[in-house]
Amino acid sequence: MSNTAKILLLGSGELGREFVISAKRLGAYVIACDSYDHAPAMQLSDAREVFSMLDAERLRAVVEQHRPDYIVPEIEAIRTEVLAELESEGFTVVPSARAAQLTMNRDGIRDLAAHELGLVTSRYRYAKNFEEVRAAAQHTAFPCVMKPVMSSSGKGQTTVRDESGLEAAWDYAVANMRGDRQRVIVEQFVDFDYEITLLTVRHQGGVSFCPPIGHRQERGDYQESWQPTPMSDDAIAKAQDMARKVVDNLGGHGLFGVEFFVKGEEVIFSELSPRPHDTGMVTLVSQNLTEFDLHARAILGLPIPAELRARPAASAVILADRDSETLSYGGLAEAMANGADVRIFGKPSSRPYRRMGVALATAGDTDAARHAAREAANKVHIHYGD
Repeated sequence: MSNTAKILLLGSGELGREFVISAKRLGAYVIACDSYDHAPAMQLSDAREVFSMLDAERLRAVVEQHRPDYIVPEIEAIRTEVLAELESEGFTVVPSARAAQLTMNRDGIRDLAAHELGLVTSRYRYAKNFEEVRAAAQHTAFPCVMKPVMSSSGKGQTTVRDESGLEAAWDYAVANMRGDRQRVIVEQFVDFDYEITLLTVRHQGGVSFCPPIGHRQERGDYQESWQPTPMSDDAIAKAQDMARKVVDNLGGHGLFGVEFFVKGEEVIFSELSPRPHDTGMVTLVSQNLTEFDLHARAILGLPIPAELRARPAASAVILADRDSETLSYGGLAEAMANGADVRIFGKPSSRPYRRMGVALATAGDTDAARHAAREAANKVHIHYGD
C-alpha cells in the first residue's frame, strides 16, 4: 500500500482534525470538507471544500474533481445514496457505503442490531407525528427516551417521565433534527449501572478492541470519558461479541464506536458510529495508538495490534456558554500546571454548550484521572469578543 493516499474527509470537526493529524503522519493527502469555512480539520488539511454534505450534486462533483482513494465520512448528515453510487463506480467509502447509510439514521442501525443480528436492545418504536409518539410511549412505558433518528452529539434527546412531558420532548426533537426526515425513536429507559463505548477496529488482520471507555452525558451529549472502565470479563466478552457481529455485518475497514448500556452482567446494545467517537478523545492520552491513529491505519491497510491497552486516563469537555464570532482562551497555564493537557479545537464561532476543547489527564486510577481532567477543564476560560 502506497502511503501517498488521497483522502476526502466529509465533515471537519474536532474528530476530523485529529484524524487529519494521524493520516498526514502516515503520508496521506487530505481534502477536508464541511458546510462552513475554516472548520477545525480544514486548518490542518492539504485542501478544503465548503459545501453541504446533503447537496447530492455538489458531493458528487467534489468527489469527481478530486478522485480520492478513500472517502471518509466524519459526520452522519451526508447524502448517503450518492456514496452508494460512488462505491458502485469503484470509489472506496470508509468503512462502506452501507455502513454510512445504516448509521446516518438511528433506525437503520437499531433495526439491524435487533432484528437481523438478534442483539439485546431496549424496547423501542418510531414515530413521525405526535399521535405516533403517544402510541410509541405506551409500547415502551414510562420513563422513556425520545430522540431524533438523525441528529448529532445527543441533540434533541429527552428523558420523558410521564405523558405530560411528551409534547415538549417531541417539539425539542423536531427542532434538533438533522437532514430531511421528521422521525423520532422512542425507547425504553434503561436503568443501567453505566454506559460504555467499545472502540472496535476492523482491519485486514481481523477485529481488535480497545479497553472499554466509560462516559457521562448531559443533555444527551458527552461531558467526560475515562478509560479503562471496570467491567467483568463476562460483560466485556458479551460486548465484544455483539460489536464483532455488527462490524462484520457492516464490512469494510476502519474504527467503529459501539455504545452499550451495562446493568450487572447484562449488556445492551445502544448505538454505533462507523468512525472515531467523541468519547474516544480520551485515547489521545490513554493509548499509544489513539482512535484516530487506529482509524487511519485500518483505512490504509496498515497493521493493527491484536491487543490494545490503555493507561488510566480521562477527558473532560470545555464548553462555550454563548454565541460569539470572536474567541480567545485563557487559563491554559493553570489548567496544565499539574500535568493535564488541553486541546483547543479551533472552532471559529461558539454557541451555548458547543464543545470548544477538551482537557486530558492520566493518573494512577481512573477516578483520580477524572478529577484531574475536570479540574483542568474548569480552569480554561473562553473570552468572547462580541
